Amino acid sequence: MAMQVLIVDDNKLILMALKGLLDNAGYEVIIANNGKDALEKLRLTHCRMVISDWEMPVMDGIELCKAVRSEELSGYIYFVLLTSHGTLNETIQGLSVGADDFITKPYSPQEVLARLRAGERILALETRDVAIFAMAKLAESRDADTGAHLERVQHYCRVLAQQIASNDKYQSIVDAEYIRLIFQTSPLHDIGKVGIPDAVLLKPGRLDPDEFEIMKRHTVIGAETLASALERFPGVSFLQMASDIASSHHEKFDGTGYPIGLSGENIPLAGRVTAVADVYDALTSKRPYKEPFSHEQAKDLILKGNGTQFDPSIIDAFLALEEQFLSIRSRFADGDSKHVASFQT
Repeated sequence: MAMQVLIVDDNKLILMALKGLLDNAGYEVIIANNGKDALEKLRLTHCRMVISDWEMPVMDGIELCKAVRSEELSGYIYFVLLTSHGTLNETIQGLSVGADDFITKPYSPQEVLARLRAGERILALETRDVAIFAMAKLAESRDADTGAHLERVQHYCRVLAQQIASNDKYQSIVDAEYIRLIFQTSPLHDIGKVGIPDAVLLKPGRLDPDEFEIMKRHTVIGAETLASALERFPGVSFLQMASDIASSHHEKFDGTGYPIGLSGENIPLAGRVTAVADVYDALTSKRPYKEPFSHEQAKDLILKGNGTQFDPSIIDAFLALEEQFLSIRSRFADGDSKHVASFQT
């Protein structure tokens, strides 16, 4: 079955030229004249790749990319922006909203095809992503009432990473690959729970001090498990990030967290991002000893940890993304399902 590619451009000559090129290369081509039309077609098809012009009426390429990343469509969509300029600022802006690649006009046919082939390789990795998520779900299955916690956390992490990509401090770190990796690996943050006894993990209430010390071990168990895999397959970036997240998502910016009391930027960036996502979800989820907090209540508590528990840069990103957090929370709502406390924050 041919790979579907959606081409979005208000210039009919460019649209037809690209369509002819991709038709001849064996792709199944869908066309749209603006972002709004493209988004409707993405909702109705299983298209996995998009080449979109940047400047268009009704909805431009940036707005389309933001919409694609904020919706739950049929799997990951590889998004290429077609631009006349290709400046550093445009690159940063495009990466910030979730673009995967760029093609600068005038383009060569060989470049277009090469970039699409690269996109196909990335999409082929989604089978690995599915396996990773299944592993995380298996670990979480010991706690039968966690609902859609993993789904919410990975989506919160992705939008936070997209937001901080526009921060000068992180431009050399956070690119499209980083954003993809944090979405892929953040569900493994609590994989160490597999090593926690049921009496502690499944206790229907708050943990006493001794039990909490046992629970804190989940960060070390998870990190050691992933580090062992990394030793077997050195240089595998998703294993490194997964290990960083598992070990550091309970560290605190002021150094009072666990397991080893890292502080500030000594805490891996992925761990700092996941910390905000994980705590927000814990606060807004129902647990045996509490009702779910409202968004405003959760925000107030998170802001109290600004600079102590959390990295101020990540808090700034969180504040800029409130509507997206609410959308994700609604999309992956647990309804009336109950949450068993699996850790304390």
